[in-house]
Amino acid sequence: MSDQMIGLLLALSSSIFIGSSFVIKKRGLRRAGSTGVRAGAGGFSYLLEPLWWVGLITMALGEVANFAAYAFAPAILVTPLGALSIIISAVLAHYLLNEKLNAFGVVGCLLCISGSLAIVLHAPEERPIASVLQVWTLATQPGFLLYVCVALAATMYLIFGVSLEVQAGNILVYVAICSIVGSLSVMSCKALGIALKLTFEGDNQMAYPQTYIFMVVVASAVVTQMNYLNKALDLFNTAIVTPIYYVMFTTLTIAASMIMMREQQTPTQLLTEAAGFVTIVCGTFLLHTTKDVDLPVEAFAQLLTRGASPGGGGNGMMALGPSSAKLAAAAADDAAEAGLELGTASTPKAVALRRGAGVPR
Repeated sequence: MSDQMIGLLLALSSSIFIGSSFVIKKRGLRRAGSTGVRAGAGGFSYLLEPLWWVGLITMALGEVANFAAYAFAPAILVTPLGALSIIISAVLAHYLLNEKLNAFGVVGCLLCISGSLAIVLHAPEERPIASVLQVWTLATQPGFLLYVCVALAATMYLIFGVSLEVQAGNILVYVAICSIVGSLSVMSCKALGIALKLTFEGDNQMAYPQTYIFMVVVASAVVTQMNYLNKALDLFNTAIVTPIYYVMFTTLTIAASMIMMREQQTPTQLLTEAAGFVTIVCGTFLLHTTKDVDLPVEAFAQLLTRGASPGGGGNGMMALGPSSAKLAAAAADDAAEAGLELGTASTPKAVALRRGAGVPR
């Protein structure tokens, strides 16, 4: 089996473990919150909840698999497969956490995944890295050191400069902290993966002090991400946290990689990456603003099916379900009374007929 196939299988298993861990940990946080102080309020009662530890172990397995995948396959292959964790998490949350994913949420997830894939697949390829010392040389370039300083300053501001009320009410604060810290750890994971792989092959990389520096960076990043991801999952819908986290983490990771690796890009690549970013913004906006809209996927599918069938135009509204149909009918009546329907004024008789038995044939 080739190294690239091993990396592919590890990346796929990583997505399954990580996607499942979001839901398992959320259930553990709910149980812990019912008997103690919630994580979102600064409590640590979840540390006594066995189910939360199961979720943590599941996430650790996913991170280990992802870590190993970078040692066998290029980042251009491994990173896009992280999108699978969004689908797994959203589907499991729909059935296990009763966090319903409506039709707009499905479309938003697809937009986020499509945009992220467009960026990742058209990002410049990494230069070959054969030792820890090569990574250290790239990480100490002035451009990347500036990125590290800006990222650390932004993280410190979000943690200590933003009030607790704003942190608890804005999903982007906690997710941004996890994403920024995660982007700084990517090259360290790559370096450690290469170091372990070369060591197992007989070229000992543990003799270099840089290897242990990268270990400290990875460990610190994991602890920070775990803490603030717990808070985000405790306070916000899992189906919203997961795609936003993936989008921000992927975008910042690509930015960090571009600055560190300093690869040349063609105009086509730049335009495609810009289009992918716009797609991500649209998907994130759709997910965030329509999460409370009562439009099940089944009702949306029925609406499209009936609307497309011959003579089905009049019955399409009923596919929305009783509550949604009543809202739509009320809106139509109000528009008719105001004389706004189709740009023409409706007569009182037409309005009365609409509210009554219907228009006579």
